[in-house]
Amino acid sequence: MADVATAPNPNQQVPLDSIPISPSDNNSSSESKDHTSTNAASDSDIRTVFHDAENFNVKHPLMNTWTLWFTKPPSGKGDNWNELLKEVISFDSVEEFWGIYNNITPTSDLALKSDYHLFKKGVRPEWEDAQNKHGGKWAFQFKDKKAINIDALWLHVMLAAIGENLEDDDDNEVMGVVVNVRRGFYRIGLWTRTVGKGKSSEQGKETLTKIGKRFKQALQLKENDVVEFSGHTDAAHAGSTRAKAKFVV
Repeated sequence: MADVATAPNPNQQVPLDSIPISPSDNNSSSESKDHTSTNAASDSDIRTVFHDAENFNVKHPLMNTWTLWFTKPPSGKGDNWNELLKEVISFDSVEEFWGIYNNITPTSDLALKSDYHLFKKGVRPEWEDAQNKHGGKWAFQFKDKKAINIDALWLHVMLAAIGENLEDDDDNEVMGVVVNVRRGFYRIGLWTRTVGKGKSSEQGKETLTKIGKRFKQALQLKENDVVEFSGHTDAAHAGSTRAKAKFVV
């Protein structure tokens, strides 16, 4: 993963090797541009975003399609969650990700009680979703909001997610990542499909712990910072209190 200190501009893309792309032929994703030559394309005509940030004609597909969601702040106690949660846009290429990222409000400028959710397409960022209801999440709260660059951290986590760097190919656990903007803290979470079930207890714990450690690295935390994992069901039953952590890293 590239070292991200600040949010990039359209002409400062991360290296391609930091985001694995689909094994499909890139030529199948090429798009004709008004400015391209009318002559038949040859290898020398192929321009990626890494050759020309604006005048590219070949896109780099991601391994999965991802959807960005946004939760707007509630206006009162009677607000319905489904009305606050909005699906923004889906994307499946490196170029589309940067185009979206460079044109949305930075996390640091969001109103209190706002959330961004980045989930695999077809998965709603809700506990009740069929693909989430048996899962849980790793999460960490940044209580000193002025001491961190939340925009860089959130970007780093999103890149780790779409780059498939948070789990091994056969884990099939990562559902999405979320950032919460609150009065006293920022919180970044990683949602998983299970709480370690479906395998032996030890294997499940090992898989989720490995993901937690990679998530901790993406958050650029210190060794003595503790990231906790809790199940969605436990969190729902806990109500206003914090659910007991199943695992920590």
